[in-house]
Amino acid sequence: METQNYLPLVNVFRGPVLECIHYGAIAVCEPSGRLVFSYGNVDGSMYLRSTAKPIQVLPFVEMGGVEHFGLTERELAILCASHSGTDEHAETVAGIQRKIGVTEKDLMCGVHPPYHEPTAARMKANHEPLSENRHNCSGKHTGMLAQAMLRGVSTDNYIDPNHPVQQLIIKTFSEMTGSPVDEIKLGVDGCSAPVFAVPLWRSAYAMARLADPSGLPEARANACRKIFHAMAANPDMVAGPDRFDTLVMQVAGGKLIAKAGAEGFQGIAVLPGALWSGSPALGIAYKISDGDHGQRARPTVGTEILRQLGVLDDIELKQMAAYDARPQYNWRKVEVGRIEPAFLLQQC
Repeated sequence: METQNYLPLVNVFRGPVLECIHYGAIAVCEPSGRLVFSYGNVDGSMYLRSTAKPIQVLPFVEMGGVEHFGLTERELAILCASHSGTDEHAETVAGIQRKIGVTEKDLMCGVHPPYHEPTAARMKANHEPLSENRHNCSGKHTGMLAQAMLRGVSTDNYIDPNHPVQQLIIKTFSEMTGSPVDEIKLGVDGCSAPVFAVPLWRSAYAMARLADPSGLPEARANACRKIFHAMAANPDMVAGPDRFDTLVMQVAGGKLIAKAGAEGFQGIAVLPGALWSGSPALGIAYKISDGDHGQRARPTVGTEILRQLGVLDDIELKQMAAYDARPQYNWRKVEVGRIEPAFLLQQC
């Protein structure tokens, strides 16, 4: 990671003093690949992390997997998700596994406490064991197993980069981003699956094509539309309560999808016509350079981007107040400062 890729995105004030600055970079693309707005160096290679999930499930959908296994839209949405591990999330993933003929013990994602704090607290109090289906990536891993079952290939070590499932995923990812396979930098994600790094603007390009796949082959275009609609119609499956991705999709009412990735990455895909009649689809990708482990910068940046682009109107922005410019409070709920966006998108 090169520091020159990044510019100030969010200022955090304590009293009158600027106490913290979150840096990052932003790319906004049209489905043609034209970069329309940027901020910072958009040519730097960055891991998409979980923002890649809608693309990772794309080959399964394109091959007719949804119809073959009789999956619902809510089930498709959770295949794209970084869900919060609620009971409903875990039960939805388990339902998919029953349909495709696997169990949660076939998942290679590991375990962690649910992101949903009430669920995590209840499980701890009741001594409920952690399980793979509570993992935020259990949907993605179930989708990878579903692709293997659909194709009749082995499910053993399905996360190996040389496995047929992963080879098809990286081929599809290459086609969606326009990055040659040999130029994609591979790593290992927190859930042990392969993860991809490409120039930031290429991530935005892929998001734009998810929103408007009209230039893609028919089977892929139809698959992109299914994924977009499933996520937009079921935002509670994609993330969970009190999380930016879920709230912004609920507020936007179907005109965008949002997908966060670890270490401060975020993708947003905006439908054609969302800004004005005839406006092009937009793909947005941005990265918070410090990883945004406190989760305060990325939602602020996303809300401000959607304000500057005109995707959200004043009424919708009011519903995003928890993630907009806002006061900061201490543990006694005393106002001690403010968090504010600090960037202006640059037209290309």
